[in-house]
Amino acid sequence: MNCPFCGATDTKVIDSRLAVDGAQVRRRRECHACGERFTTYEVIEVSLPRVIKRDGNRERFDDAKVRAGMMRALEKRPVSADAIEDAVIRIRHKVMAEGVRELQASQVGDWVMQELKNLDQVAYVRYASVYRSFQDVQAFQTEILRLLDGTAAKG
Repeated sequence: MNCPFCGATDTKVIDSRLAVDGAQVRRRRECHACGERFTTYEVIEVSLPRVIKRDGNRERFDDAKVRAGMMRALEKRPVSADAIEDAVIRIRHKVMAEGVRELQASQVGDWVMQELKNLDQVAYVRYASVYRSFQDVQAFQTEILRLLDGTAAKG
């Protein structure tokens, strides 16, 4: 770590403590060259992949978009906010676990459908109707039959 006072590269850590609910490490440092003390903060940098949309555009993965889509599907349904947040966290972990720089939006959509299927079947069908662009009542019926026989949310 470079000293902000003299620019020397030789500094030592005097004290380390967790800060911000354990999300950061606060370190007191001392410069060997000039003797000045200063504080640094370290945070984990999580690099989430970019999502490739249907139209080919790429954008950063955004939990807020996933949450908003799930909330729309779950509107007026008896599902707690904690259950929704847990589902969003599970999806985020799956995205991170892929270990890729880019991910198809369809993969994220499939994970959302799996989570909705476990949370609320009505919300699952609502989401599927938009995600799969249902054109008529027959498409709804087909998806409901898939849901009932256990083949829904598998692709």
